[in-house]
Amino acid sequence: MATPRGFARAIIVLTTVSAAIMELIDTSIVNVALTDMSGSLGVSIEDISWVITSYAIANVIIIPLTGFLAEYFGRKNYYIVSMVIFTIASYLCGQSTSLIEIIIWRFIQGVGGGALLSTSQAILFDAFEPQDRPIASGLFGMGIVLGPTLGPTLGGYIMDHYQWPLIFMINIPIGIIATLLSITFIDKKPGEGKKKKGMHIDYNGILLLMVGIGCLQFVLERGESEDWFASNAIRICSVLALLGIIAFIWYELSIKTPAVNLRILNNRNLAFTTIFTFVTGFGLYTSVYVFPVLAQRVLGYTPLETGLTLMAPTMITVVLMPVIGKTMSKGVSPIPFVVVGFILFAGYAIMSSQVSPDVSKGDFFLPFALRAVGMSMVQLPLINQAVAGLSPKDYAAGISLNNMIRQLGGAFGIALANNYVAHQYSQHRTDLVANLADGSAALSSQLHGVASNFMARGGIDSATAMNKAYGVINAKVDMQSYYLSYLDTFRLVALFFILVIPLVSFLRVKKKSAAEMAAAKAAVEESH
Repeated sequence: MATPRGFARAIIVLTTVSAAIMELIDTSIVNVALTDMSGSLGVSIEDISWVITSYAIANVIIIPLTGFLAEYFGRKNYYIVSMVIFTIASYLCGQSTSLIEIIIWRFIQGVGGGALLSTSQAILFDAFEPQDRPIASGLFGMGIVLGPTLGPTLGGYIMDHYQWPLIFMINIPIGIIATLLSITFIDKKPGEGKKKKGMHIDYNGILLLMVGIGCLQFVLERGESEDWFASNAIRICSVLALLGIIAFIWYELSIKTPAVNLRILNNRNLAFTTIFTFVTGFGLYTSVYVFPVLAQRVLGYTPLETGLTLMAPTMITVVLMPVIGKTMSKGVSPIPFVVVGFILFAGYAIMSSQVSPDVSKGDFFLPFALRAVGMSMVQLPLINQAVAGLSPKDYAAGISLNNMIRQLGGAFGIALANNYVAHQYSQHRTDLVANLADGSAALSSQLHGVASNFMARGGIDSATAMNKAYGVINAKVDMQSYYLSYLDTFRLVALFFILVIPLVSFLRVKKKSAAEMAAAKAAVEESH
């Protein structure tokens, strides 16, 4: 099958990158709408947060299966059907009138969306010659970084001006256009959609994956709100996750045609790439989660202000990713990019851990610019390394595993951040309260000053004013405790990135000759 060029390639790039961004935006866009959604549907914040959990569970189950399902049903067919499922489910999420209804449709949306991520990447890779694949990696990596960052910004704008159903409805025109473009411009491979000889659906493997990875995602997503192992649900799901994952690995390695080809992890580059991808997902999603909470809970930003603060420096990615891709396509080793990218991201986290409570929005530009450059330099080589050294027939499996690991890294990061913030908050609050002993001159001065302000407004006696003053001081202690906890979390993120840098020494990059590049191209075309 000939590699598309010119206008056809541009349309494929636009369609696949847009689909991936749309899917990733939906991982974070609902975060700023939970309060309005809970009020509209008459449920608690804890209950409505299931719209996040159900989508994440569906994503992490379907992503590793996309390679198998695309081969079984035909990649183009699977891609288009997934896009239709995602679009219809988005509409039905916006039309939901009960908690159960929106959780079900949100899960189905996640099933369709998870397929878009890996399949978009595979289609995009096939639109480029083997030697130009780093350019495709750059374009796709741009979407990976922009998607989670655009979510809070877009969600904040919608919630400031419209109602929460629009956060789902905006997917509909994008989904319809992307579906029509896919039908028109994405070609089928020869024999695509025809059942391969000896190929069957691995029902047991899929079931074990659903139990193991699905329960693990549930534990990571809901652990903090369920008080971790104090909850029977968390304990049961932890056991099921452990047993399910062990059984899944054993079973998939023991059959000839597994749903997820784990044997490709014998490739050392891919095995170590998954570690870096996990940490990258940890950093990407944790930073997108921790900063908005810090900005809104401590600094008093609105959701839209928070999103804009994140988005402006992240747009550096749009320019930088294609440039790095072009550089790597000329044979430049990806290893220096990974090292420098991890150092820059650690630098961003360290700078963020030192911000003062009176920091201005403009002061965040430099650290977030470092984050954008670091992510650009890390994401692209890792996307490329996920398939480097694999045979063309294993590309889809490598891409799917890499995307699943990134999602799990993000879920692990958010769960760890929640738990760490709660722990550090208790510690900092205890320390701060210990310094506010009754009778201290500083505390008495603060209390009397605040109480005097309340009494000056009139209408309350001195005892009531003093009680209100204690409330104000308590709120300030709370605010300072959370502030210090979020700074500690940024330091933890920096530590993760610094610790994995030495593992780069295990990556190997073999420079291909012109003859090997030609052979690779022929192999790809033959596999098509």
